[in-house]
This record gives sequence, C-alpha cells and structure tokens, in this order.
Amino acid sequence: MKTTSARSKMKSTLVQPKAFLFGVDWKNKSQALSIEDSLDELAVLCRTAGIEVAGQDFQRMERAHAATLIGSGKVTELKHWIDETHSEMVIFDEELSPRHLRELQELLGEETHVLDRTALILDIFAQHAHTREGALQVELAQYEYRLPRLTGAWTHLARQAGGSTGRGGTGGVGLRGPGETQLEIDRREISKKIHRLKKELDTVRQHRSRYRMRRKGSGQPVVALVGYTNAGKSTLLNTLAHADIYVADLLFATLDPTTRQVELPGGKAVLITDTVGFIQKLPAALIAAFRATLEEIAEADLLLHIVDISHPNVREQVQSVHQTLQDLGLQNIPMITGINKIDKLNTPPDESFSGEYPNTVFLSAKTGLGIPNLLQTIENILYQEMNPIKVKIPYSAGRLLDLIHREGSVESVTHKPDGIVITGRIPGAWLSEFRIYRLGDPGDKS
Repeated sequence: MKTTSARSKMKSTLVQPKAFLFGVDWKNKSQALSIEDSLDELAVLCRTAGIEVAGQDFQRMERAHAATLIGSGKVTELKHWIDETHSEMVIFDEELSPRHLRELQELLGEETHVLDRTALILDIFAQHAHTREGALQVELAQYEYRLPRLTGAWTHLARQAGGSTGRGGTGGVGLRGPGETQLEIDRREISKKIHRLKKELDTVRQHRSRYRMRRKGSGQPVVALVGYTNAGKSTLLNTLAHADIYVADLLFATLDPTTRQVELPGGKAVLITDTVGFIQKLPAALIAAFRATLEEIAEADLLLHIVDISHPNVREQVQSVHQTLQDLGLQNIPMITGINKIDKLNTPPDESFSGEYPNTVFLSAKTGLGIPNLLQTIENILYQEMNPIKVKIPYSAGRLLDLIHREGSVESVTHKPDGIVITGRIPGAWLSEFRIYRLGDPGDKS
C-alpha cells in the first residue's frame, strides 16, 4: 500500500477532496499497463479532476468476487486505509457493476463516496466540455452510466455534492454535469432525458455531416490529430496554425474538437482537426456518446498520430491508440506517426520507432523542431503518393468520375448495370471521397 508523504500534504494550500485509489491485477488478463502504472495514471486523472490522492493499493486476482469485486478481507483492509488516510472517497481502477457499487457502498459506509474509473473520466469530461455539443455528449454518457446504478444509496451522494455531509464533502466529483437533482428522479424520467439527449445529438450529428460535406466541397483535405491524452496534440495545432488553443499538462485538458487551416510547403492548404485524446480502458459509454465527434476521425483523409516519446509507457500508449482505432474500424485510414516531445529527451530518440510505425516523423511541438519535415510528409502523402484504389461509382456520382480522372490515374473501366467499376490510383487527399464506394483488393478481377 502506498500513501503520500505528510510533507507533500502540507504543501497544498487548497482544500481538495481526498481519494484512496484501488486496482485489480488480473492474473489471466492481458493489460496495456502494469497495475502500478495504471494506478499512477489514475492518480493523474485525479489531479486533473482536482482530487488529492491519499494512497493506493491493489489486489492480485484470478476472477472477480460476485458481490464486491474484491475479496471480503480486502474490503476490510480497504476500509482501514480509507479511515487511516482520512479519505472522503475510494476510486477503483475498474468499472464497477451496479451490484459491486451497491455492495461496496454499503460495506464502506455512507461517509465514503465509492467511484470507479469511468465515473472519474466522466467528471473530467463534464469539467472540460465547453461547447453545447460537448455538454450534450457528456450529459448523455453520465445518464447512461448512472441509470443502472440508480439506487437509494445515491441519495447521500447528492448531499455530499453540496458539501453538507461526510468528511467535508466531495465537491461533486462523479456527480458533476447534469446536477445532483437527477439522482433523485426515477428511472422513467432519466430514460426520457436519455431519449431527448439522443435526439438532440442526432441533430448535432446531422449538422456536423452537412458541415463536413461543405468542407469537402472546398477541396481541402482533412487531417485528424489522434493520440493518447496529453501527448501534445493541442500544442502541435497551436504551433502549426499559430493558434491559441488551451493547453495544460493534464489528461483531457481539451475535449471539444477544434479545426484550423494550415498551409503546406507547396502552397496547398489542409484542415487539421484536434480530437479528444484516447486512454486505456476508455469507457464504452463515452465511445458511444461521442460518436459525432469520432466521426471527425472517420471522415479524415489522413490521421496524424501524436506520440509522447518522453513517457515511460510510450509503446503501451501507442498500442492502446491503435487498438481503439481498430475497435472503431478506422485502422485503414493513412497515418503519420509524429514522435513528439523529443526536446524532453536527454539522449537522441530511439530510431527503432521508424521501423515500427508508419511514416514516422520526430518532432517537438513545443520548440518547432521537425515541423517542416512533418508538413512535407503530410504534403507527400496527400498529394504526391498515389494510392491503389478499386471502386464502383454510381452513374449519378459524375463528380467522382471527373475527380478520379482529373486527380488520379485510371487503369481500367468496366460498366456495370449499377455503376462503373474503376481500378486506378488516387492521391491520399481524395481517398475519403471514394471510401463508401470502395471494393476489395485493387488487384481483384471481380
């Protein structure tokens, strides 16, 4: 069990809610990070949410306890450490089922606010969602997360959100966003709210779709910044576009997508979009709620994966991003890997990254080192490299027929009753235009 030192506690002049962190090291499950590193990441999430970490512990297990996730003896030990460190809450590094949450809350007592990693991330998102769309997405995710967990046990948490009970109150952590009154309304009302939010978000999604269509009509390709949270995406966009997007050394410091126009060396312009950062154990509720935002990635012509080379778990973070992109079905979009923060290294960067990841560029978004090479690489992939393509274009899509003849090279044309099958090559800047019409391997004769 690890606790913070008394000296570090005395340095803090702000009264912050205290949390004790707890994780599970699964014997039979492959995890991106070690349990120690995962708990350290959870501690950084707590710092982002304004929570002081009083200590942390974990249990090594083969399978989850049906009622409480962890064994009864460990629950007793956990209660001891919560009391010993004067913690207002315990945060689990696993997503707790409704039963786990209910049983743990009963055993640990009303004065201890029981949270899990998902609730903490949702709280951070609630703090950092500044647009109407972002607020809607967070609100939907929070309601869908809380609905199956809505029991009488939530009542005291609503009081704690106002700081009126417990060891000084939790400041609303885990309850931020829709507001404490939602904890007292019944399931039917919450279901109605979820239905309303989905309709509003569908309207937002349609608006985004129309915006993307207009953007495509401008002829400017889109580059989507992706990467682990706090990898430096916003800093890079500020450097490329001479913008002033908010940047902080915190996880999920920026949430709402931002798009800026950037000029390439040859004079052509691209639109670069900064999207929400990824993280290991990304809650399924967030992926579902943020569908409209994630579509910005899906519609991109090129992904720019920003990697923090200075992080001790850099390869695990890269693996987590690749897995998330694969889960979203986005692994086939062309990608540049930007190895960022080389200014933080005491030795030259590991050149083996060049062989491991596609189109690698070493750079420092903070100092500008490597930026010209990055822009040239973007231009090469979008406008100079020709990508093999095989598509069936409807006769009604004459604009695309003109585009592939004008910007690409056509190798074969076959007229079918329902469209024209074309095999050829096209620059990366135009690949997304043909995505929905693509057939199999360009070498296929079918």
